[in-house]
Amino acid sequence: MQLSPKQIVNELDKYIIGQDQAKHSVAIALRNRYRRSQLPSEMQEEVTPKNIIMKGPTGVGKTEIARRLAKLVKAPFVKVEATKYTEVGYVGRDVESMIRDLVEQAIRLVKNERYENVKEQAAVAVEERLKQQLFMQLRKTDSTRTDNELREFISENLKNGNFNKKEVEIEIVEAPAQMQMMQGMGMEINIGEILGGIMPKNRKRKVFTVEDARKMLLSEECDRLIDLESVNAEALRRAEQEGIIFIDEIDKIAAKGNANNNDVSREGVQRDILPIVEGSTVNTKYGPIKTDFILFIAAGAFHISRIEDLIPELQGRFPVVVDLNSLTEKDFEKILTSTENSLINQYTSLLAVDNITLKFKSDAIKEIARITALE
Repeated sequence: MQLSPKQIVNELDKYIIGQDQAKHSVAIALRNRYRRSQLPSEMQEEVTPKNIIMKGPTGVGKTEIARRLAKLVKAPFVKVEATKYTEVGYVGRDVESMIRDLVEQAIRLVKNERYENVKEQAAVAVEERLKQQLFMQLRKTDSTRTDNELREFISENLKNGNFNKKEVEIEIVEAPAQMQMMQGMGMEINIGEILGGIMPKNRKRKVFTVEDARKMLLSEECDRLIDLESVNAEALRRAEQEGIIFIDEIDKIAAKGNANNNDVSREGVQRDILPIVEGSTVNTKYGPIKTDFILFIAAGAFHISRIEDLIPELQGRFPVVVDLNSLTEKDFEKILTSTENSLINQYTSLLAVDNITLKFKSDAIKEIARITALE
C-alpha cells in the first residue's frame, strides 16, 4: 500500500489516541519499506530497516500501534515476550522460534488471500459434493420422489439453508497428530507433519451437520485448487521483506534492577536475540529465511532498568527510541468516544442484540475517564 507517513498516522489515529511521536516513527519506518522496494535490487540489499524501541508504561498503546501498523499493510506480524526466551542450553523457547512464528503467520496470510481467489470455484465443487452425499443418504429412505425430483429437493433446501442442521456423512483428510521434539534446543521439529508428508494421507468418514461439513470441505477444496509451493515461496518472501516482530518486555531482560539469581542470565538472552536482529539466516520447515530486512519493534516500561542497561550491541540495533506518555483523563475520554469500535460502541452494540438501548451521557463518560485516570 503506497501511503505517505501522514496518511499512515491518520489511519492510526482512528484507533489510537495520542502518542504522536511513536506514530510518526513507525509511519516513517513503513514508508521507508516502500521506498526501498523501488530501489535497484543491488541497492535494496544495502538498505536495512531502522528498528525501534518504544519506552512507556503499560497500557499506553505500544502493542496496538505495531499491530495496527501491520494490519494496515497486511504485513506478517507476531508479538513475542522477551521473558519467554531463555539462554541457549536451558529449557525454554529458543529465540529463532519468533522467526518461525512469523513465517507461519505469513503462510496463513497468503493462504487466506489465495483462498479468496478460488473461493467461488471451490464453493461450487463443495455444493456438488454435498448434493451427491445427501442424495445417496436420502435415496435410501425417500421412495416417493424420482431421482430428478429428489435432486431438485436437495438443491432447493441447500440453497435456502433448511439443511444446515441436517447431519451428513463425508470423507475428510485426517490431520496428523501433533508431536513436537527438541523444543528449546534449536529447531522445533513436528514429527506428525514430517510423517504426514511421507505417508499417504488418511481419509476418514465422519458425520457433521451440513453447515460444518461445508466449512471443512471448502477448506479442503481450496487447498486442492491453490499451489501450496507458490504459497510457501510467497510467504517466505513476505515474511523476509515485510515482516514485523514486536518484542515486548525487553526491559525485563536488562540486567540492572533484576537481582533474582535464580533467573537465567538476561544478558545471555540478549546475546541470543542479537544475531536475529543483526541479520542471520534461520531454517524453517518451509525453507531458510533471512532476518536482515524484518522490522523489529521492541517495547518496555523501563521503570526499573534503563535502555542503557541493555548490552551495547543490542542497543545499536535499535537506533530509533521513542517515549510514550501516560494517558490523561482527556485521553481516556477520547478513547471512549472517538476511536473506531470504541468500548462504548461495543457495549451499545452487544446490548442491542437483546433489544436493550444503552446510552452514555457525557458526564458519565467523563466520570469513567476520571476514575480510570486515577487507577
